[in-house]
Amino acid sequence: VILATAGQDDKIRFWEAPSGVCSRILRYADSQVNCLEITPDKQYLAAGGNPHIRLFEINNASNQSILTLEGHTGNVTSLGFQRNGRYLYSSSEDGTVKLWDLRSPTYSRSFDSKGAVNSVALHPNQAQIISGDQNGSVKLWDLGSSKCINDLIPESHSSSTSSQGRVAIQSVDVSNDTLIAANNHAEVFVWNPNDASKTENGGEAIRPKAKFRAHSFGAYLLHAKISPDGRSLVTTSSDKTARLFDTTNWQLTQTLSQHSKWVWDAVFSADSSYLVTASSDKTARLWNLRSGAPVRQYTDHEFAVTCVALNDSST
Repeated sequence: VILATAGQDDKIRFWEAPSGVCSRILRYADSQVNCLEITPDKQYLAAGGNPHIRLFEINNASNQSILTLEGHTGNVTSLGFQRNGRYLYSSSEDGTVKLWDLRSPTYSRSFDSKGAVNSVALHPNQAQIISGDQNGSVKLWDLGSSKCINDLIPESHSSSTSSQGRVAIQSVDVSNDTLIAANNHAEVFVWNPNDASKTENGGEAIRPKAKFRAHSFGAYLLHAKISPDGRSLVTTSSDKTARLFDTTNWQLTQTLSQHSKWVWDAVFSADSSYLVTASSDKTARLWNLRSGAPVRQYTDHEFAVTCVALNDSST
């Protein structure tokens, strides 16, 4: 099991998940860490900061990064790996989504979102990237043609946070049959991604198949993620909670409320039965989702913990 957390204290911590013992600390020089991701094969950890992405070898005793990816000019807000782990994708406040071939330190492709990008996700078909930006837009990028094939602008009922009168999209995620976008006022919009990829730019608008408020009015939503089994959505918020929703009817099933400050990030275990959350209260927590109970607390950070990565898959 590889579990790592990071945040505002320029350190990445690896944990023994069952015991809660911090087993290793990596220095991340130059900036805070905004996002973490572990390769599918558990060999590497990618950390996104401002404006670099650094790659660390997990099983190497050296605490130096083995690769620094340079090309973004602002905070890296989100990143992930393609299924084989050879390619990395990232989003940034510089308004771009970038693709990186890890055999090279420079990006292989860059997509201009025309607004700071807060979140990015790869479709399970590995052929499309979804991005959510500060201008309230959800874009679908086709990797074959390198084009934006759809630009969804969900209709929000919250006060606007952009010059266009739209509410910033804070988080996006996608599974085989569900595409979600959550704005920072905690409204969640749901589409069928197969519908969303059918229309070219300028085509008909696709209406969300569901829309709901995940946290109470006045709370900020910080992150949203679909579980590996596709049955649950987790959202994290400034209201100090993480909440779980049933993806068949979008009803609230659990509220996890042991943190004492904002909950920034959350990641599921491979079997979707556990969740790890990261919070401004300087801790990360492991939850058993069958019981809703906190199982373990990870406490060693000196400042807010804003991101967490977990890979406990058996493959």
